[in-house]
Amino acid sequence: MSNTQLSDLHTLNIATRQSPLALWQAEHIRDRLLKLYPELTINLLKIVTKGDKILDTPLAKIGGKGLFVKELEQALYDGQADIAVHSLKDVPMQLPEGLTLGVYCKREAPTDAFVSNTYNNIDELPQGAIVGTASLRRQCQIKAYRPDLQIKTLRGNVGTRLGKLDAGDYDAIILATSGLQRIELDERIRGELAIDTCLPAVGQGALAIECRQDDTNVLELLAPLNDDKARIRLIAERALNRHLEGGCQVPIAAYAVLQTDETTEATTVYDNDDNGNHLWLRGRVGQADGSELLKAEKRIVLTGTQAEKEEQANQLGIDVAKMLLVDGAGAILSAIYHPET
Repeated sequence: MSNTQLSDLHTLNIATRQSPLALWQAEHIRDRLLKLYPELTINLLKIVTKGDKILDTPLAKIGGKGLFVKELEQALYDGQADIAVHSLKDVPMQLPEGLTLGVYCKREAPTDAFVSNTYNNIDELPQGAIVGTASLRRQCQIKAYRPDLQIKTLRGNVGTRLGKLDAGDYDAIILATSGLQRIELDERIRGELAIDTCLPAVGQGALAIECRQDDTNVLELLAPLNDDKARIRLIAERALNRHLEGGCQVPIAAYAVLQTDETTEATTVYDNDDNGNHLWLRGRVGQADGSELLKAEKRIVLTGTQAEKEEQANQLGIDVAKMLLVDGAGAILSAIYHPET
């Protein structure tokens, strides 16, 4: 972008949470933008969200991970910030009116990391071992795989969670692989849960940038950061979750990959080729106790322009969600959304 095009935008304000991981994400985007536009002044607006303040209650009971983005979105509305950087898995499926995800960045590792000071993987855990996670998605799949394990709620930022593991409160904890890698804590990862054992959260491993829908200067500025292939995959996953009326803190998993052919066997390879036009989407919905785990999948061949492929990906997400609903996902999710009825 030329200086002429940037004439109306000399300063960019980024809204971010204050956790080490959130700051890394904001600083990463800031640094990428400064490489493109060295004349731009970029400031970080550090905000403490409601989700950061309430640490003694499971997220599902207080509104889900949307609690981590509401204050950032308000800063966009108020004009205090021009963009907000999110881990996409934390972003609600329905955005507030007037806001948009202007960028889906290239996806990093989507897997869940197995972290323990004693055991190398989930199969080594002894019967009755205590595993910490705040995610119902992880809980339902781990319980389906190992019904004997005890799952205990674990919240707080990455450092807090690792501290509780080190204090002996848990035999193992499960965290996002990409989050640990981003803040250079790779050495804490004993291994990664196989995709087929624990299908990732919608959008896990990807960063997204939210901004005002009518802010054309900012949208144009951000455009070089967008990854078209990741965008197609992530649109499919979010469409599935949206059709299930799922939030960010529900036992729903979805993972899409691009392939060059219709490979039929399950794989633990993250992205496969990521160059083909075969889009494969897997989805899961489960009971929190692991007693029931519904699975559905579908492959399509993408054709046409980027916009047409994105629409096909969106429809694929809807189709797989409908398959899960036919199998009984609605009753499982309704019991979580309306526990009193």
